[in-house]
Amino acid sequence: MTKSQKHYLPFKRLIDIAGSIVGIILLSWLFLILIILQKINDPKDPVFYRHDRVGKHHKHFKLIKFRSMRTDADQYFQKHPDSYQLFVDNDYKFPAGEDPRVTKFGRVLRRTSLDELPQLFNILFGQMSIVGPRPVTEPELRYYGDHVDQFLSVLPGAMGLWQATGRSDIKYPERADLDLEYVDHIGFWYDWYIVYLTMKAIFSREGAY
Repeated sequence: MTKSQKHYLPFKRLIDIAGSIVGIILLSWLFLILIILQKINDPKDPVFYRHDRVGKHHKHFKLIKFRSMRTDADQYFQKHPDSYQLFVDNDYKFPAGEDPRVTKFGRVLRRTSLDELPQLFNILFGQMSIVGPRPVTEPELRYYGDHVDQFLSVLPGAMGLWQATGRSDIKYPERADLDLEYVDHIGFWYDWYIVYLTMKAIFSREGAY
């Protein structure tokens, strides 16, 4: 990382704090609507889902999302080992539209990327950034080989090159290459370029399953 890139990181953190606070305030009405709809669809089940991810410098944190899967999703693979093998073979996700753990309302949340909104709190807490490599699970680190420390040298992001250029259509090892490319080129204008590409991909629903 160059000297100018290192100097950018504290400024980037200030942008994250301001952006997450503004986002939470402006989208509070949408949070409320989604919470109500979630409760209407699954009255007895939790609204949010917290999943373990690996953050900066190998520090683990709980990624917050609106729950899009059934409550027994974490135990599903124990009962269906064949499904787990398919999940692993497909780069730790199911083929488009074939995840048996996703609820009907959850499919809407994923299609519109609204399930990602609670990550504004991860950003505010300093666990994530607005822009950066997508946070991964521990098993996925193997795809980064000798570049794991480089990959984990920056905060993971709610937006990144992977989402901006295809999301679920892009698999490993290409996804790892995109993440490392971001780390190499991190900068103010590069971040805004990724924000633009990500919003374009979201509204076109490119690669969203």
